[in-house]
Amino acid sequence: MTELLPLLMRGTLVTVEIAALSTLLAIAMAFIATALKAAPWRPLRWIGNVYVEVFRGTSLLVQLFWFFFVLPLPPFNLSMTPFTVAIVGLGLHYGAYGSEILRGALRSVPGGQFEAAVALNISPLTRLRRIILPQAMINALPPATNLMIELLKGTSLVSLITLSDLSFRARQLDEATFETAKIFALTLVIYFVLAQLLATVMRHFERRVSHGYGVARGATK
Repeated sequence: MTELLPLLMRGTLVTVEIAALSTLLAIAMAFIATALKAAPWRPLRWIGNVYVEVFRGTSLLVQLFWFFFVLPLPPFNLSMTPFTVAIVGLGLHYGAYGSEILRGALRSVPGGQFEAAVALNISPLTRLRRIILPQAMINALPPATNLMIELLKGTSLVSLITLSDLSFRARQLDEATFETAKIFALTLVIYFVLAQLLATVMRHFERRVSHGYGVARGATK
């Protein structure tokens, strides 16, 4: 076990790096897609809808294979490293789901909040940043936490594009030592611990945001 664990930890570090960077990309894409789908111009709305439907409606594994095996071929001629493919593939895939979460959270904000902000002549950007978005984030955080955990588990697929993540290391060690039960039990525990750490951090952040919003609402009454 003392020999196996350090090797699995190397794969765990790669998994954490991929999960963190792809989560940042997914958050950015969720905001961009939501903004496109709410744009007043139809071509922008069409782009947002196509992005969400394509990445939400197709397999993550097939998307990774496309980025890794198909894009380097003509007529695309776009070659990326396995690490970049993992981040881009996971970020775009889960960003499409995140867009739907964010859109639903924005719609959950009472319409009276928007009307009151318009009546007070608050600029659209300030209205979004100070009134609408803070309330929407409270509703978006619980499903967003579940989506981040799904993204973390989805990183196991990147081993199929030759990345030495946790799953890749586990299979390597299994083939070399035949300690299948021990290796995959450790792998299971590591994924579980990572998911619990992520859930704990997000619950703490959710409490902070909810408390801050509650204090702000109390101050305005």
